[in-house]
Amino acid sequence: MGIVTEENITDVVTASLGEHGEISDRQRQIMTSLIKHLHSFVKDVKLQHSEFLDACFYLERAGKLCNESRQEFILLADILGVETLVDMMTNPVEGDASESTVLGPFYRENPPVLPKGASTILKHFDNEETAYYEGYVRDKDGNGISGVTLDVWEDAPNGIYENLDPDQPEYNLRGRFETDENGHYAFVAVRPVPYPIPEDETAGELLRYMGHHPNRPGHMHFIISKDGYRPLISQIYDADSEWLEDDSVFAVKDSLIGKFKPAKEEHGTDVHLEFDFVLTPQAMAAE
Repeated sequence: MGIVTEENITDVVTASLGEHGEISDRQRQIMTSLIKHLHSFVKDVKLQHSEFLDACFYLERAGKLCNESRQEFILLADILGVETLVDMMTNPVEGDASESTVLGPFYRENPPVLPKGASTILKHFDNEETAYYEGYVRDKDGNGISGVTLDVWEDAPNGIYENLDPDQPEYNLRGRFETDENGHYAFVAVRPVPYPIPEDETAGELLRYMGHHPNRPGHMHFIISKDGYRPLISQIYDADSEWLEDDSVFAVKDSLIGKFKPAKEEHGTDVHLEFDFVLTPQAMAAE
């Protein structure tokens, strides 16, 4: 080990990995890179002790904010573009497969299971535009996939997700649907509106430190899954929404932008969106 100096401390710390307990090659790779990059960052900015303490107390405050309604560390990672980068490396696009994007911090497990074409709307707003969503989930050969689960959620017309708004019913604008025998899905919700991510507490502190805005374009979240296929976490963005070119969490991709059109009488809604997804076989994803 030896006595540490500013010149050798990085080597001393990395050399200690695994000295008193077995670690995997992956653990060693991750920790070696983390230590080297973290030490380089500290040296690069000449981090002062007062700034180090501020950062520690900042992370402490962020941890205290985490609960079943808000995952502050995912939110901070989104603001820094980390979740988007991790997602792109984890889920590379293969052929015509649909692109994934961030899960975000506002997902809730076990939303209600609803029949095809049902509505997720449990509370109405004066400014809402009801929307009929439909499309096909296909395999790489263009065949519809039956029995695919689509877990969907979005913000309300007031720009707030249900789990952050005590005035909305539980699981408002959330639901799970299945594709039919042709791979077709359909449900009714609202046209998503742009909204600011929470800019109070530590998320707001980070945004202000970066000099960045909190706004996201209107989007519908999806988790699309079936045994034998790689789960797809994605979003559909409204082509006419503000902030498409300047998303606060850097998650917009061209292939995920959909166009709302006036609905036909049979849809029973204000607008209509058609959007298809293509899933990657699990075996291909593992290669």
